[in-house]
Amino acid sequence: MSATPQTNYEQDFYRWTQTQAELLRQGKLAEVDLEHIAEEIESMGKSDRRAISSHLRNILLHLLKYHYQPSRRSRSWENSIDHSRREAESIIKDSPSLRAQVPELLAAEYASARKSASRQTRLPLESFPETCPFTLEQVTGDYWPE
Repeated sequence: MSATPQTNYEQDFYRWTQTQAELLRQGKLAEVDLEHIAEEIESMGKSDRRAISSHLRNILLHLLKYHYQPSRRSRSWENSIDHSRREAESIIKDSPSLRAQVPELLAAEYASARKSASRQTRLPLESFPETCPFTLEQVTGDYWPE
């Protein structure tokens, strides 16, 4: 098997990861596929950031629905909010430097959550504030709109 690291990366990602890990453990740095390793490390960080964004968007969506349609509140909405709060916190526990990005991500995800809330509730978009009505503490804490 004399495939180059690049070929392994393109043809069999799993095998490439195992080969690269072994080369690193053996200290064979000259044989390591540094460019692809750097890309994969960056991708891992971006993945965590995207996951937090997704969880924040989900929390916002369900908080909006919970607040603006109190008669339709459901255990499902509560479970979704709880789940996303736990998942976001778990990611931040593993990558604490992402905590500083949460306010920016929250602001960025609100517009999408607002549009989804409008679609799902069939309330006019104007029914929901243009800027996020919830504080960071409310979104990530144990807050429930009344």
